[in-house]
Amino acid sequence: MVFQILRLMLKSRRLKEKLIRQNKSKLGRIIVVTGARQTGKTTLVKKTFPRYTYISLDDPVMRMQYKELTASQWAEFYPYAILDEVQKEPVLIESIKAVYDQYEEPKYLLLGSSQLLLLKKVRESLAGRCLINDLYPLTIPELLTDSWEDNIEDSFLQKYYKSEFKESPALKPSFKLEKDYLKKTNAYEYYLRFGGYPALLNGLNDEEKYLWLENYIRTYLERDVRDLANFKSLDSFIKIQKVSALLTGQLVNYTMLGNEAQVTSQTAKRFLEYLKISYQIILLQPWFRNKLKRLVKTPKLHYIDPGVQSAILQKRGYMTGYEFESAIVAEIFKQLKNIDFKGDFYHIRTHEGREVDLLLEVESGYIAVEIKMTSNVTKRDAKHLTGLEEILDKPLIKSFILSNDDKVKYFDDNIVAMHAGMFLS
Repeated sequence: MVFQILRLMLKSRRLKEKLIRQNKSKLGRIIVVTGARQTGKTTLVKKTFPRYTYISLDDPVMRMQYKELTASQWAEFYPYAILDEVQKEPVLIESIKAVYDQYEEPKYLLLGSSQLLLLKKVRESLAGRCLINDLYPLTIPELLTDSWEDNIEDSFLQKYYKSEFKESPALKPSFKLEKDYLKKTNAYEYYLRFGGYPALLNGLNDEEKYLWLENYIRTYLERDVRDLANFKSLDSFIKIQKVSALLTGQLVNYTMLGNEAQVTSQTAKRFLEYLKISYQIILLQPWFRNKLKRLVKTPKLHYIDPGVQSAILQKRGYMTGYEFESAIVAEIFKQLKNIDFKGDFYHIRTHEGREVDLLLEVESGYIAVEIKMTSNVTKRDAKHLTGLEEILDKPLIKSFILSNDDKVKYFDDNIVAMHAGMFLS
C-alpha cells in the first residue's frame, strides 16, 4: 500500500516549539489553543506539558464541580492545568482570570474547538493576559515526520518566506532529483486524498479513513454547528455545506447559495461565516485598490482540508481542478500560518479576464501563485502572470506556477514552474 509509510506514527507538530517558548515567557501564563475538532489539540498540549493536570470539561457533571472552585482553590489544587473544551463553561474563564490577577505562579492552557464562543469570551475576559494560537490539520512537512520528537524540516515555501522572500532556495531541475523524493511524493499524494487529520494515521485502512471522515462531518454538524448557532433544524445549513463543498476553489455567489438552500443570501453568508470560524473553509478575499475599479470584489471559497471536502460530497478518488487548487491554497495557508506569516492572502480577478489564484502580500511586495493540475506545464499557463506587476502597487517579487509537472521550468525572468509537492515539502 502506497500510504503504509504514514501509518501508526505520531507526527511532530510545528506549534509544539512555539508553545514551549510561550510557556517560558512572562506573557505565557495563559495560553489558548483553538482549532477545528480533531486537529490534535489535546495530544499536542498533553505531550508538550506532561506535568500539567488535564481537565476535560465535556462532562457536564464535572463542569459543575469545577465551577464551584474559588481562585485560591484553583491556585492551590490546580496551579498548572490544561482545561479542554473550555468554551463549554465560559464562566471558568473568569475563574482563570481571577487566578491570574491574584497569583503570579499558576499557568494554564485553555483548549477549545469553537472559535466564536471561545475567543469571544477570551477577548472579553483575558485581553492582555493570554497568548492565542490556532492549530490546523497536519501540513505536509508534519506528515513527513516519523515521530513526536522529530524536527520538522521547512518546506521550500517556508524557507523562502523566512528569507523574507529575498533568497530563493536552490532548485534541482526536477522534483524526482530531490532527496527523499518518494517519501515526499507519498506525503503529498496522501494529503490530496485524505487531508491532514491526525486520527487517520492510527492504523486505519482506506475504507476506515473514509468512514472516519464521514463521521467527522456528522459530529461537526451535531456538536460544533449547534454550539455556534443553536439551530432548531440543520437542513438548510447542511445544504449550504454541500453546495459550498461543490464550489470549493470558485467565487462565492451568496444569492445562488441561498437559492439552493432555500434561504436568503444574507443567511447563506452567515452560514459560510460559521464554516469559516469553525476552521472548515477559507474565504480568500479579492485584491483591489480603489483606483483600479476593474477588479471584481468577490471572495473565493477554499476548504481547509481536502479529506473533509471530499467526505461532504461522499467522493472518493479523483479531484477536479478546482478541488486541487483549494488543496494547494489551503496547504500554503496552513504552512505560512504555522510560521507566523506577517502578510495577507488574496486572489485576483479583473474584468479584463486576468485571474491569479493566490497573491501573498508582504511589506516588500507580492508573491503570485497560479495552480494547475496538469502534469505538463507550458508557457501558456503563465499568461495571467505575465505583466502582472503593471497592476500592482508594490513590487512583484516572484511568480510561481504549481502543478504536477516534475520538471522545473522558467518563463520570463521571474516566473518559475515547479511541482506543488516540491514547493510544499
